[in-house]
Amino acid sequence: MKIPFLDLKAPYLELKPELDEAYARVMSSGWYINGSEVSSFEGEFSTYCESKHCVGVANGLDAIHLILKAYGIGEGDEVIVPSHTFIATWLAVSHVGATPVPVESCEQTYNIRPDLIESAITDKTKAIIAVHLYGQPADIGLINNVAKKHGLKVIEDAAQAHGARYKGRRVGSLADAAAFSFYPGKNLGAFGDGGAITTNDQALAVRVRMLGNYGSKVKYKHEVMGVNSRLDELQAALLREKLKVLDEWNGRRKRVAFMYLESLWGGNNDLVLPHWISDAEHVWHLFVLRHPKRDQVCQYMREHGVETLIHYPHPCHKTAAYENDFRGYTLPVSEMLADQVFSIPIGPHLLDVEIEKVCDVLKKAVKHV
Repeated sequence: MKIPFLDLKAPYLELKPELDEAYARVMSSGWYINGSEVSSFEGEFSTYCESKHCVGVANGLDAIHLILKAYGIGEGDEVIVPSHTFIATWLAVSHVGATPVPVESCEQTYNIRPDLIESAITDKTKAIIAVHLYGQPADIGLINNVAKKHGLKVIEDAAQAHGARYKGRRVGSLADAAAFSFYPGKNLGAFGDGGAITTNDQALAVRVRMLGNYGSKVKYKHEVMGVNSRLDELQAALLREKLKVLDEWNGRRKRVAFMYLESLWGGNNDLVLPHWISDAEHVWHLFVLRHPKRDQVCQYMREHGVETLIHYPHPCHKTAAYENDFRGYTLPVSEMLADQVFSIPIGPHLLDVEIEKVCDVLKKAVKHV
């Protein structure tokens, strides 16, 4: 039995009648851009996120980019970002002409350390991007306190945390604005690319919608130089069906995670298990472990039928995209995480027998290396 890292066909099979009906509804409508499916999804998703507004966009990177652009952040400005994150967080800052300023992540939760943010703030700092990494909310309360003290915007990168909560409140409603990705592998995944922005700021919602529609509120009247970044009708219709079961599927993810924790706890001192803060409700987008011999562990697991992935193998400041800007820059925690983290299969459709095999192979792997 081989266990893939993620089975993307299983969600379709579970919801096949509903998804097929949604597909047929859109195809027979003859309306494929900016129609009723998008507006309905935006309303449903904003309600789900406990925010006042939602704007669908083309992908998660565009979501962050458009928020920054709508706030007027650009050339000469700085934006604080986590040192350990997917590169899209940094790219969005660079795409508006601003400079990403990395702050180290916590060795336990892998999210940005709020206690280190203030020392990174300068007179050029305009915003803080708080990434809810791997499905666990960042300590957004502490981050908001620092931002308020210095008059900064806070943007949630919630691409991996659909449905997560912080102190009882949904991500997507915890800061000035939030960016979501609906990449197929996400907890709420489309069948292609897609993204959204949620906010309680009506003016921001109006502006990001205009910026994502060629800078136009009214057709052929272009107020600013915008881009084409819109969630399409088909993806919106399919997402509406998956949104109905998101909490149930997140509950299944939690069950898998706790089965892993119960099986792996205390088994090997070199294997570092996930840790989460008491204020957060984790939705387990990924189940991320650490081991000093990560590559050997992953190779053993692969050879024995269990696929693993690494999120993420290269620190942003060490990639070719940023190496010239950060030459000689040292971020020890992010570099250590890049060398040691690995993710094992998790998802709402993982079977108990598969969970047992993953644990069995992993235990043998750490003994083998």
